[in-house]
Amino acid sequence: MGRWEPNARGRLEQAALELYVERGYEQTTVAEIAKRAGLTERTFFRHYADKREVLFGGSDTLRDHLVNAVAAAPDSAAPIDAIAGAVEGVGVLFDERHERARQRQAVIALNAELRERELIKLASLSAALADTLRRRGVPDPAASLAAEAGIAVFKIAFERWISGPGEPGLSQLVRESFDALKAVTAGT
Repeated sequence: MGRWEPNARGRLEQAALELYVERGYEQTTVAEIAKRAGLTERTFFRHYADKREVLFGGSDTLRDHLVNAVAAAPDSAAPIDAIAGAVEGVGVLFDERHERARQRQAVIALNAELRERELIKLASLSAALADTLRRRGVPDPAASLAAEAGIAVFKIAFERWISGPGEPGLSQLVRESFDALKAVTAGT
């Protein structure tokens, strides 16, 4: 190992993604990821439980941003509008990472275990948003419906964003998707 360099977590994420794209998820080992990042396996396991989690390292940050935005929404905001504002707001977190997000989703799409983990992540985000709405006084089923709809809109906008050139940005696609949802539910 060379001398210490900062951002071990980021280097591990980059190395893993590069290897997953080059060789495939199943064919890549933790030892290879650590080596590519210039780190030890022990350092890898300090940051991640397994090689799958490298792809999901930002889940907690995403959840925190969404939950905090819903919690901070004006009291007068309808549940779906609080969710829409939160989901639209996280779009800026992704805009500078279009190519990385596209590559990540391509790796996930090729592996059933990773697709399952992605669905669990989305369900966890929905549950966290519903809990936040309940704390704001929104009863069920409205809290659960708004949260599930918000995550569905995020998922659809995200898929549109990664399949395109990155413009318009994710926030714009989220806004358009929420407008489409409102049009569908209004019957227009």
